[in-house]
Amino acid sequence: MIRAILLATFIASTFPGIPSFDANAAQPNILLFTADDLHAESLGVYNGRPANLTPNLDAFAASGLMFTKAHVNVAICAPCRAVIATGRYSHRSGAMGFMPAREDVPDIVNTLQAAGYHTGILGKVGHSTPKQSMQWDYQFDQKDLGNGRNPDIYYQRTKTFLKECQAANKPFYFMVNSHDPHRPYCDPEKLTKGASMPSCVYQPDEVDVPQFLPDLPGVRAELATYLNSTRRLDDTFGKVLQALGESGESDDTLVLFITDNGIAVPFAKCNAWFHSTHSPLLVRWPGVTEPGTRDESHFVSVVDFFPTFMEAIGVNAPDGLDGRSFLPLLKGQSQTDRDLVFTQIDSKAGGESVPMRCVQNENFGYIYNPFSDGEYWYGNNNEGLTMAAMNRAAKTDPAIQARVNLFRYRVPEELYDLRNDPNCLHNLIDSRDHAATLEILQAKLVAQMTKTTDPMLPAFLNRNDRIKVNEVLSATYGPRSGKRRKSSSRRKALTD
Repeated sequence: MIRAILLATFIASTFPGIPSFDANAAQPNILLFTADDLHAESLGVYNGRPANLTPNLDAFAASGLMFTKAHVNVAICAPCRAVIATGRYSHRSGAMGFMPAREDVPDIVNTLQAAGYHTGILGKVGHSTPKQSMQWDYQFDQKDLGNGRNPDIYYQRTKTFLKECQAANKPFYFMVNSHDPHRPYCDPEKLTKGASMPSCVYQPDEVDVPQFLPDLPGVRAELATYLNSTRRLDDTFGKVLQALGESGESDDTLVLFITDNGIAVPFAKCNAWFHSTHSPLLVRWPGVTEPGTRDESHFVSVVDFFPTFMEAIGVNAPDGLDGRSFLPLLKGQSQTDRDLVFTQIDSKAGGESVPMRCVQNENFGYIYNPFSDGEYWYGNNNEGLTMAAMNRAAKTDPAIQARVNLFRYRVPEELYDLRNDPNCLHNLIDSRDHAATLEILQAKLVAQMTKTTDPMLPAFLNRNDRIKVNEVLSATYGPRSGKRRKSSSRRKALTD
């Protein structure tokens, strides 16, 4: 009790934005487990196939609460994880890509440490630590975890961390990051050094090809190895939960499972379509979440995690967070103003700027792509054998050629009927029947950009003036770089 009182006094004097906590209140442990580049619909509980791909995650879902409208705010690893760490949108923290957040921005590690928590992280350490002043109490990165792909090593590291916490008599915040199913995918004949074999391997004929990709042999071959990686992810999750159970801490631990972005193939990761940001969100908190329940009504996103964790432990969140606690939802209650989500891209790996802004509600999604000028050639490091197969097929298939062209050059604005077209195949931006919907979503986006002082707001307001848009891009991100199309001729309309 004396330690708790002294700690409360320290917090009040050192962190004036964080009121002291109730020294008599029991504070839960928090375990946040993240997948790396997981397609949400791969999980059995999200109607994934093959149905037995994720047995540990499916069993975990049955023990707690499952969200169907959860999203990440940035579909790229490092900036997504910076949103988790800071509770702010990318342009509000400074982490607008693979770059640090500003040191004056509060972060979850220092805040929880000040509240008496022992903090630990396994995997993705650099990407999950956007500030130099964020110093985890316990950390092991990819090379110390069997290349981030060895469930048994995760199990041992987890047991060690939990023993540390018990010895220190402290609650914990533990961020466990698998490097699965990130590329390179698991090819049993070319196993990555240090990685283990998954408990089950899959063949191309077992693949359920996402409908935003063409069903081609090369696509199936690559996605079969993705399934192998996903099964190993599930193996890792199971081993971490085993260690938690053996420690005796399960009943006192809030456990969450998410992905940092969608699958690393064209039309998902590093973009702003539905499958770019849609994430599984599974939550178990014994005594709080009701086993076997689903939330199909509320949009939540990772910007909400920081304030949720703070409310869960009974400590006010720092000032300036953009997110909002969804603790009431964990208790089975409802919240207003959770009918949409805002997502974005600024810079991708390598520093190249490809800004995108998106707003999605239950029925529609609107995307603004200020970088798209008909000349800029978009590419990323997530294309692999899938894009190679699409490029080959495009030579003789006009429909696939149109998809490749859309991926490479985009259009400035996109509107999709997500209820009937979640794969974002039919752009309705020029549809007169959807003009009112478009206007509503654009107004929502402007309000969000205004509220968060988004540097892309002037570009959006002048989106029909290419010169002004380019001026905004240069002022925000610096001189434009990247490939340009060789011909200046405009491509055919890709609005269908």
